[in-house]
Amino acid sequence: MPAVVSLNSLLDTRRIWRGQSMPVNAPSNPATGHAALDRALPGGGWPAAALSEILVAAQGIGELGLLWPTLARLTARAERVLLVGPPHLPYPRAWAAAQVDLRYLSIIQAEGRDALWAAEQSLRSGSCGAVLCWLQQADDRALRRLQVAAESGQTLAFAYRPLHEARNPSPAALRLALESNPAQLRVLKCRGGLAAQQPIAMGWQ
Repeated sequence: MPAVVSLNSLLDTRRIWRGQSMPVNAPSNPATGHAALDRALPGGGWPAAALSEILVAAQGIGELGLLWPTLARLTARAERVLLVGPPHLPYPRAWAAAQVDLRYLSIIQAEGRDALWAAEQSLRSGSCGAVLCWLQQADDRALRRLQVAAESGQTLAFAYRPLHEARNPSPAALRLALESNPAQLRVLKCRGGLAAQQPIAMGWQ
């Protein structure tokens, strides 16, 4: 007859994993503005107060359009949106056409460790509705600091990174891959459920 083992002893020895319950006052997940993507995400939108990683095959394939509905909604509420280390100077007419209020859009030109530091401090401050950063090189420790900073400041954090980083693990709550041929989005990882298996056509290009 097999030995009886108590659940508490298994938990104490970390032989099984216990999920954390969601706090009662947990913020709701804000909609992405893309119905197909919202349906694919367990919470129906961006993970609130967390880091979302957007892995891009090439620049200019819709990575900005993916976030424009969210940024338009935030700036309409007079919430600050911060861009840290964008590879190109944003074209004001395109952002305005996407209904992003440019009065609440700020840019920090920084690279490497300076960009990571600026993004982390901005997230921790809680003074922004969203912080977007472009990271060419960031290890697991750096990404974890951004994740913790987003939780501390209750801020949406988005990190743009090259698609080849998909092979490396990440502490981000959400990982999306934007591919150019064909133009589609894949959910690689999402907190709170299994990633959707079917790719999503990028109709916002």
